[in-house]
Amino acid sequence: MTQHYETILNHYQFTQEDSDILMSLEQRMQPLREEFINGFYDYIWKFGETATFLKNKEVISYHREKIQEWFVNLFCGKYDMNYFIYLYKIGEIHVKIGLPTHYVNAAFTYVRTFISKQLQNDCNNREKLLKELRAVEKIIDVNLDVLTSSYREEELSKFLSMSKGERKILIGLKHFTSYANLLLAGALALVAIFAVSLFSYDVYNMFFSDEEIQKGILTVFGSLLILWAAIELIHEEIKHLQGDGFAIGTFIMLAMAALIRKILIYSLSPSKMHELLIIGLVTVGLAVAYWLVGINKRTLID
Repeated sequence: MTQHYETILNHYQFTQEDSDILMSLEQRMQPLREEFINGFYDYIWKFGETATFLKNKEVISYHREKIQEWFVNLFCGKYDMNYFIYLYKIGEIHVKIGLPTHYVNAAFTYVRTFISKQLQNDCNNREKLLKELRAVEKIIDVNLDVLTSSYREEELSKFLSMSKGERKILIGLKHFTSYANLLLAGALALVAIFAVSLFSYDVYNMFFSDEEIQKGILTVFGSLLILWAAIELIHEEIKHLQGDGFAIGTFIMLAMAALIRKILIYSLSPSKMHELLIIGLVTVGLAVAYWLVGINKRTLID
């Protein structure tokens, strides 16, 4: 452990001078702990899922106290094994409660901004300011490194605890999923091409066929809905390939667009009323499913 924390400090070129600088800042930062925590909470509440982890007043009060303690400890000037054990315990708690590492990284943006702003407001000596900012950046990076290392160690321990066969299966499934997603993206691009062709064909028929202009307009409008839904689906699949969740709602929207096109066409034909009723009921069912998916998504965010 001793060798490990010393290696981390060396990698960030953290020196005794940096420690001394940070210790000299403690008296300036200590009175700001309340201002810091108020701004910190304003910042993290904008994440959307903060309430999932801070569920009641008791938890919030405890969390506020610990964040203030951590903030002041940034300037303790003694970054030894005990300090690193303290950081590792914080990281383990984050892993235990399932806090996404993204939120940890994002919260550190506020920490950097707050401290930098205070230093710039209080210091008129540019050379001194630059040294203070460098020291602060180093200790913040060290903290972020240690806190997020708990996530890496957790993932690694889970992976290593698997048998050789299980690891091969997991790796194989990841490769298969990647190829399947690429295949799906290609298929969606093909669907978009067909949607463009359908739209063009309907526009052609509206002007150069014997069908009624009213029916032609509704048919073109329905094709345009399908094209729009297909483009939205491609956008969502691109987001999925970049790491976002699977957009089941957009698939439902595409199916609804296709059914709405049928409804627009059949609405002009009295003989199709039975089919129109069935398609209408299916569309309503899809609309309810789309609404439920949206409600579930908003619940997770709130």
